[in-house]
Amino acid sequence: MFFRLLSPSALLITGTQIVVQHSSRIFSRSFTTIMAEGDDNKWKEAKTIYEFNALDIDGNDVSLEKYRGKVCIIVNVACKCGFTNKNYTQLQDFYTKYADKGLAILAFPSNQFAGQEPGSNEEIKKFVNDTFGAKFDLFSKIEVNGKNAHPLFKFLKKEQKGTFGDFIKWNFTKFLINREGKPVSRYSPSTDPYVSYVLLLLG
Repeated sequence: MFFRLLSPSALLITGTQIVVQHSSRIFSRSFTTIMAEGDDNKWKEAKTIYEFNALDIDGNDVSLEKYRGKVCIIVNVACKCGFTNKNYTQLQDFYTKYADKGLAILAFPSNQFAGQEPGSNEEIKKFVNDTFGAKFDLFSKIEVNGKNAHPLFKFLKKEQKGTFGDFIKWNFTKFLINREGKPVSRYSPSTDPYVSYVLLLLG
C-alpha cells in the first residue's frame, strides 16, 4: 500500500516495515516497534509482558517474547542517582548467581527523576559496563511516567500499583515478573533484589 502526501513525502507500508521518505531522506522503523511505542490500547489490553517490544541500548528492536519462561526483574535505572552503586552492584551479583536458573533482568534508563540519567545511550552503556560489568539486558532510554511513558511501563503500573498511586516514584523501582509473563510484585528503590519471593519463583 502506497500513500502520497501533500508535502514532498511518501509513506510506504510493506510487510512489517514502515518507511517514510521526505525529500532525499528515508526513515524506516519496524511496525512492531511503532506499535509498542505508540498504540495506547495495547498496554490496556495486554495480559503479559510478552506482548511488548522495546529498543535495546544499541537501538535494536526486541520482542519481550524472548523472556518467555523466565523470572524477570524489570527496573528503571539511572547512572547519577544515590541508589546507583548499590542497585547496579546488587542486580549484577543477583544475575550472576541466578541467570542459569532462569533469571532475566531488564534495565530501562530514564531521565525523569531529577535529571539523573542525562547521558546518551552510548554513554550509559559504557558507564554501566565499565563500572559494574553488567551482563544483564540494558535497553534504550525511555520515559516511565506521563503520557509519553513506554507502554510496557504503563502496563506494569496498571498491574502493580504503588503505595501512593501507580506512578513510578524514583529510580530503581523494580517489577517482578513470573514465568508466565505476569507482573506479580513491585518493589521500592531501596528494596534489595534478594527478596524471598524472587527466590521462591526461581525455585
